[in-house]
Amino acid sequence: MLRISTLLGLGSAACCLTLLAVAQEVPSVQEARPTTALLATDTPSTPTLEWAQWGGDSRRNNTPIATGIPTEWEVGDFDFETGKWDPTNAVNIKWVARLGSQTYGNVVIADGKAFVGTNNSGGWLKRYPSDVDLGCLIAFNAETGKFLWQHSSEKLKTGRVHDWPLQGICCAPLVEGDRLWFVTSRGEVRCLDTEGFYDDENDGPVKDETHTVAREADVIWIFDMMRELGVSQHNMCSCSVTAIGDILLVNTSNGLDESHINLPSPDAPSFIALHKKTGKLLWSDKSPGENILHGQWSSPACGELPGADGAPVMQAIFGGGDGWVYSFDVNGDGEGGAKLLWKFDANPKESKWVLGGRGTRNNIIATPVLYEGLVYVAVGQDPEHGEGVGHLWCIDPSGTGDVSPELAFNAADPSTPIAHKRIQAVVPEEGDLTRPNPLSRAVWHYSEQDLNQDGQIDFEETMHRSCGTVAIRDGVLYISDFSGLFHCLDAATGKVHWTYDMFAAAWGSPLIVEGKVYIGDEDGDVAIFRHSADPAVAMKEDGGERVPYYGEVNMGNSVYSTPIIADNVLYISNRTHLFAIQTEPAAE
Repeated sequence: MLRISTLLGLGSAACCLTLLAVAQEVPSVQEARPTTALLATDTPSTPTLEWAQWGGDSRRNNTPIATGIPTEWEVGDFDFETGKWDPTNAVNIKWVARLGSQTYGNVVIADGKAFVGTNNSGGWLKRYPSDVDLGCLIAFNAETGKFLWQHSSEKLKTGRVHDWPLQGICCAPLVEGDRLWFVTSRGEVRCLDTEGFYDDENDGPVKDETHTVAREADVIWIFDMMRELGVSQHNMCSCSVTAIGDILLVNTSNGLDESHINLPSPDAPSFIALHKKTGKLLWSDKSPGENILHGQWSSPACGELPGADGAPVMQAIFGGGDGWVYSFDVNGDGEGGAKLLWKFDANPKESKWVLGGRGTRNNIIATPVLYEGLVYVAVGQDPEHGEGVGHLWCIDPSGTGDVSPELAFNAADPSTPIAHKRIQAVVPEEGDLTRPNPLSRAVWHYSEQDLNQDGQIDFEETMHRSCGTVAIRDGVLYISDFSGLFHCLDAATGKVHWTYDMFAAAWGSPLIVEGKVYIGDEDGDVAIFRHSADPAVAMKEDGGERVPYYGEVNMGNSVYSTPIIADNVLYISNRTHLFAIQTEPAAE
């Protein structure tokens, strides 16, 4: 069974210079950063007013600007049969909105609205009672939490192979002005009017007059990837799209069938670009091809990065279901095809894919992050495959061709690299061997580090599988993993500053804001650290144990999504509710 958080970050996983309320400088060269104690110092007076896509903008770095964000709150009480909120004991809660029974989509805030993906257990629409299984994208008023409208994706008749029961919309939408783009669980890219039918206008050519009522979505265009491209998504289609100009970037989620062995559509594209206003296909790429391991649920990143000649190039970065990172010229080749700039194998060549997560080779569910001219991404698997060895990479994007750390050869012809093999790239028993790649653009790699220098690698000194997306500020990087470890590293060197065991798996990604770092876990706890490379600053001692400096706040049930900020309000979803969290004014 697949359950994706952040895409999440699922869960992850997945990403373009979209106009937003906040803009951050992106130098095209690497800049060394100090590794001593750090607190956020880059806080201008103007807060981030909107968080209009996963990661805030196409670079996907969850680091908004805000002030007065609380570190203490109480969510209040709930009737677990009706889901009704009792605010009597709530503290610092602005409003609460009912979602479905399983929520993995990350909320975005734009155009005065909160948009979040979930399932239909909330039963917001009369024509779709709560016992009807749907993928839902719901719009709420960002100031009050009032329900506005819902987009409803009925389940595919093919069942769980393509559209897993009770899994709703697992991605986050992209919003610009009064337009919204997202990927449905049915394998469609849809463009919506953010007003729904509240404006009493049907703005798109997609006509469904029986549903043009105020609580319904207003669809502008639809691109069906299954019908148009022959895509066969595995369990769920989920990608948090991004865009630059009129170019919309999408991971199609093409994957295996229910056997977990056969790939029904090896020639279907994995990565596509659509015209944002019309839904027309601009270019496509099928690079992972027959090497897709399971599914493809990563989301793309996009930004201006140094090219091979040193000049900046607008690069679209995709994480593939084969465990490779791919970079394309965002404009394609001009003839409907993709223009590959470079590719990077994020797994050791001798790692092996074994069904059910029992192997050591991973795909990529996390979203790549662009920071100061470099690309950061971790590998992982379906969270239900459990813990396993993971890898976190920092990649220099100025290369061409295969920029992996190693190349694969066979002893029969040791001078010619061999083609990549899906299950195991290098099989020593068959005469395969590896050599360092002289064109490698790996800046650093983190899988394990002996922090206490005792000659052994402890559990806390290991990077495990993750669908989490990194967050970086002031040269300090944070990431969570499925084993419940929260890692803090130097973004320039990969040196590990500290790790913290949350004792619960984390599917989401960190939020860095106002000198604080927030991360949620499967137990429903949101841990809050000081933003610092020094563990003595980030955490404090309590009974001989290190604990997050500001402690943990429990959200009532599992937090699979990622906290975000917009207009000085903290938004966090647990499985069943969306919370707007804001410091209450002092009593007069």
